Amino acid sequence: MDALSLSWIATSAVLAAAIFLVPFGRLADIHGRRKIFVYGISTFTAFSLLSGLAPSGTVLILTRALQGVGAAMIFGTGIAMLTSAYPVAERGRVLGISVAATYFGLSLGPFIGGFLTQHLGWRSLFFMNALLGLCIIMLVLWRLKSEWAEARGEKFDIPGSLLYTVSLTMLMIGFSKLPGATGMWTLLAGLAGFAAFVAWERRAHKPLLDVTLFARNVVFAYSNAAALINYCATYAVTFLLSLYLQYIKGLDPQIAGAILVAQPIMMALFSPLAGRVSDTIEPRVVASIGMAIISVGLALLAFVGNETSIVLITIYLLLLGFGFALFSSPNTNAVMSSVEKKLYGVASATLGTMRLTGQMFSMGIVMLIFSLIMGKTQITPEYYPKFLQSMQLAFSIFSALCVLGVFASLARGKVRNNQSTM
Repeated sequence: MDALSLSWIATSAVLAAAIFLVPFGRLADIHGRRKIFVYGISTFTAFSLLSGLAPSGTVLILTRALQGVGAAMIFGTGIAMLTSAYPVAERGRVLGISVAATYFGLSLGPFIGGFLTQHLGWRSLFFMNALLGLCIIMLVLWRLKSEWAEARGEKFDIPGSLLYTVSLTMLMIGFSKLPGATGMWTLLAGLAGFAAFVAWERRAHKPLLDVTLFARNVVFAYSNAAALINYCATYAVTFLLSLYLQYIKGLDPQIAGAILVAQPIMMALFSPLAGRVSDTIEPRVVASIGMAIISVGLALLAFVGNETSIVLITIYLLLLGFGFALFSSPNTNAVMSSVEKKLYGVASATLGTMRLTGQMFSMGIVMLIFSLIMGKTQITPEYYPKFLQSMQLAFSIFSALCVLGVFASLARGKVRNNQSTM
């Protein structure tokens, strides 16, 4: 497979997860979060197995997209179930543990993935996913007996769901194809579709997403905006630094991966603490401090050059990881605490959509910078100066985005006032 096709193996899953998150979050509120979660794990497991058996690249891209559909059911319900199951006073601690588990998985992933690929081939990655999925299904059926469906009996907004999925798909694909004319027209079509979606949702009796929530619920709106900005600014960091460490510093992939793991390790260590702190201190304060630390870390990375030491880069990664830990679980706590119980699924899914959309935009920004500065070339020694210029510009933009994110985080207001009415 060529490089573009290979990129779609990853992109297809992320894109599918993003466009189906909110619809499945709403379905979970109506029909039961546990039920949709089990369907999601089952779908993810089945298509993990089929991905491992894929006879061609085209089939693999398709099965990965369907894997993403299963992931949307999981992402749209997991946080909502945790929020439903624990009292407000313990919410930050529980969400912190959840975030820590996520980043612990991200820390282990490169090592386990590299080992399996080297010794058993790439198909073993998907077979391992399928095996773990079966274990999770059995555990959920055995231990998770409760069900939550506070919006049971309400209608599902099918027209709104179709408008949403088509518009978000066009928006993401269009952004990935900039600065070409096709990308611009696709992006504009996506924006027009979103305008139609908002107009429809404002009139719908039981909307897929109550868009007025963003206007009348300041905490919900600004917390989601902060999450979108944060993921826009941070997701491509690992991608850029992995290329830097391998091409500029000449490290092999295994050593580069070991260095990059410093960031998720810090997230895993400090996320539970940050979540617990956000149970007693306003989440916006903790999250805003975290965003400010991230902005400083990205600004420092903007000055990385040929002579920057590996030790200094590792320190910057540790700083970023600490900042992200302070931001992530308190911000999630703020989002989930700002809505009533029957909207937990949609709130969780909306936050997940901000995460995945931000990740897509983050990579889109990098690809756009590469296209403008380097063009469609391989990273060979004669292009190293242009690669460094591209990387430094990307980190400068990301740092500036995080400064805006600090203001969005601070502007959200107090969560405690909302909690008293939940």
